[in-house]
Amino acid sequence: MTHIDLNADLGESFGPWAMGSDAEMMDVITSANIACGGHAGDHKTMVQSLQMAKEKSVVAGAHPGFEDKEGFGRRRIPLTSREIEYLIAAQVGTIKGLAEFAGNKITYVKVHGALSNWAAKDIDVSRAITRSIRAAHSDCAILAVSGTQIEIAAREIGLDVYSEIFADRAYDDDGNLVARSIEGAVLESAEIAADRLIRFFETGKMPTINGGEIALDAHSICIHGDNAHAVAMAKEIHSRLTSNGIVIAPFMK
Repeated sequence: MTHIDLNADLGESFGPWAMGSDAEMMDVITSANIACGGHAGDHKTMVQSLQMAKEKSVVAGAHPGFEDKEGFGRRRIPLTSREIEYLIAAQVGTIKGLAEFAGNKITYVKVHGALSNWAAKDIDVSRAITRSIRAAHSDCAILAVSGTQIEIAAREIGLDVYSEIFADRAYDDDGNLVARSIEGAVLESAEIAADRLIRFFETGKMPTINGGEIALDAHSICIHGDNAHAVAMAKEIHSRLTSNGIVIAPFMK
């Protein structure tokens, strides 16, 4: 592999409450997953994030999730398949409209938090998400957690799908992310995260929390924007990858 995208979940401030260091992150990453007002974000933040992404030549994607700002979208809400379809169609539609207002465009969709984790293991949830995108936003690609059910559902329905791996999250042996409630689920050391990624690009395999390895595909690397060490980690990863001959470039144009 000679090219890889770096993405981060941004635009997660709302009202008077600020989250993350978006301007600094956008100086390092190549794709920004912008919150759509569900788990975080508001109309003003979305517009500002979209304008900033355009100014910094960062590709913008929609980052829909459960309508749950109190839980930051990290609590599973037992929606029906139809309710999931409505949620995705509405949130992505909102940010696409604001992107036009901001003079930018949304090119892909990456699902957030607990909804993404649910979809990763449940093909019916993944199919609800992909049905919604094909029906309402078929011009958008899917950025999916590598090796999960949402990749399968997107391919079944004929959507463009790209795979991501995580710089700052531990993996289970089945390729799913370790629950945040488990010790070691979130990596805080930029050096350890970078070392792990270099090893991945050498072998195509990601180490798991239990000492094993799992083969994954990757078009993009996610660095969580709400991590306290996000900017330092993004800079370290960018530097280490480029010094190893890997070009940092967006997976979408």
